[in-house]
Amino acid sequence: MKLKAGLKLQSAVSDVQVVVVRAPDDEVELACGGAPLLGPDDQADGSASLDASLGDGPALGKRYADEDLGVELLCTKAGDGALTANGTVLPVKGAKPLPASD
Repeated sequence: MKLKAGLKLQSAVSDVQVVVVRAPDDEVELACGGAPLLGPDDQADGSASLDASLGDGPALGKRYADEDLGVELLCTKAGDGALTANGTVLPVKGAKPLPASD
């Protein structure tokens, strides 16, 4: 799937909704719970099933990113199923350390 910043995606197997914050130039296969994420105009056909073995679902307001791929997602609605990019689970993006004020 070709991504662009601001694109809203939803899970086919749970309530998860995300917004693309940063998109790579290359195509990326994004999924939630093992099922591909759907665009705003797509509807789930009911054939996908949740793969809970991938991990816990995303938390509301957290960012999930893969620096190597250049993709970053913001969770706007929490649910079940781990977010993945090209088959790899996306970790929570850590906070930037503040500069020391000596």
